Formats: sequence, C-alpha cells, structure tokens
Amino acid sequence: MRYTTLGRTNLEVSRVCFGTWQFGGDWGPLEERENLAAMRRALELGINFFDTAQAYGFGASEQLVAKALGDELRARRDEIVVATKGGLREEGDKLLRDSSPGWLRRGVEESLRHLGLDHIDLYQVHWPDPDTPFAETAGALQELVEEGKIRHVGVSNFAVSEMAEFGSVETLQPPYHLFRRDVERDILPHCREHDIGVLVYGPLAHGLLTGRFDKDSEFGDDDWRSSSDLFQGDAFRRNLERVRALEAFADERGWTVAQLAVAWTLANPAVDVAIVGARRPDQIEGTAPAAEIELSDDDLREIENVMEGAVAVGGPTPEG
Repeated sequence: MRYTTLGRTNLEVSRVCFGTWQFGGDWGPLEERENLAAMRRALELGINFFDTAQAYGFGASEQLVAKALGDELRARRDEIVVATKGGLREEGDKLLRDSSPGWLRRGVEESLRHLGLDHIDLYQVHWPDPDTPFAETAGALQELVEEGKIRHVGVSNFAVSEMAEFGSVETLQPPYHLFRRDVERDILPHCREHDIGVLVYGPLAHGLLTGRFDKDSEFGDDDWRSSSDLFQGDAFRRNLERVRALEAFADERGWTVAQLAVAWTLANPAVDVAIVGARRPDQIEGTAPAAEIELSDDDLREIENVMEGAVAVGGPTPEG
C-alpha cells in the first residue's frame, strides 16, 4: 500500500480509502458479518483511511465502522484516519441539504457518538447548501475545530466558486471515474494549485467498472442503481462495450478492470486518494492493489483511445 499526505493537512493516508456508503441501506441487502470482515481486512492490507457520512443510514454506517474498527481504532488512534460528512437532513421521505450551524453541530455530536470517538479527523460538508451562507457553515466548523471535536475541514461535491466562497477548504471529495470527467476542467486544477487534498469517490462508476454487469443485469428496488440512468438504456449498453475493451487492456497487463479504473483516477496528479467501497473481504482484496499500479503515458493514451465513444454520465444527488 502506498501513502500520501492529504493536501495541506498533516494526515498521512493510504492512497486507497475504504468507503462505506454501501452500509447505509441504499445498495440493497447487507450481510453484517461479511461487512465487518471487509473493513478489518482493509486494515490488514494497509488501508488506514475510512470514509463514512451521517447520511449513510443516519448512524447505520458510522456505527458499523465503530463495530469493525473499535479495538484497533482505540489502540492505533494516531494511525487510523476517520472521515465523515454532514449537512444532509431527513424530512419524511426526502433528503434535504442543511449546512446550518445548528444542524452541523448536532451532526458532529451524533457522528462522534456513533463512531465512539472523541474527535473526527476530517469532517466534510456533504453537499453545498444554497440556503445557508457558506461563511456561516465555515464559521461553525471552525468553532468545532477550536473545540477539538474535528481536526480538519473539507467539502464534497463543491464547485470552484463554492470552494472559493467557503474559504478555508482543506480537502474536496468529488465524483470522478472514466465515465465522469467533468472535474478535470477546472475543479482538479484548482485543487492542485491551492494544495487542496482530493479524495475522489465513485472510481468504479458505482460498480460499472468492476466488469460484473451485462446488459441484462438487474438491481433490487432497494438499490438506488435500479432507477439510475447510469445502469439502463442505450448509454448503459454503450458503456458496457467500453468496459469490455478496458477489461482486455487490463488483462494483457495482469490487472483487473477494477484495478485499472482505480489506478487511472490516482494517475491524475491532482488526486491524492481514491475511495473504494466493499461488502466482502475479497472485494477490497481485489481493488487495494490498484494503489501500487503506475500507469505510463502510453497506457494513459491507449485508455483514451479505448474510451472513445463512451457516454458521459452523472450521478445521484440528495434530491434524486
């Protein structure tokens, strides 16, 4: 496993981060024993960075992280980095953006309790909230830093203008994968210029780049992908063709397509870390080696050729 300093924070983190959105209930049924084993296996593989969020089941994911890592986390608190996110609120069956100082403070307190920690290494605003001035959000988080409840402040899904207005942003968590590259235009260059640590989510295109799906794949009603444009229609079929071509490219080099997809995101000089989810130990065993892969300029050019004809896609939002 390779490690890096995350932007201008002092956090030394593995280049592959274990993501836990899948434990919040939006990805279909779960098997807790396997989920716990996956996180423990990640630690054995050298992954020291775990990312979760208040909105991943409003406590479900964070409590599972605590259950999996509890003893190790207490024994190695200075070595294991825990990131979580806040700023989303449930109202009936709706998910609302709420980065108001009161809701963020409540979120931090709840996350600390769910995680069983006395401080959070990295606290991120999950989505920009148009109804709360960024200065208020930033000020509230700075107070929590001064109180010792969080160590570093980041944002997720923010545009350049929003980061600039927010002010003291140490990290950004944007979506980034071979079928979603809009952040390359200005967001990643901005982060590199200002030494903002970048931890990208969705490097496997939410499973599409694992190579496990075909045109007849179906998802349960409790899996958000069942209603996503990313996994249906002509765009899905065309992108599956690109995945098959990428599989052949990867196989020639002794890699899996999932390893190739993660390594491709890490090849961007602005990207520090790729967040990868897993439900079982074998899944994280399959993707963790991507941190060791170095793609050459020729590799990157050939990947560009393979991706010709791919359909650019978006992703889920709180409202969707």
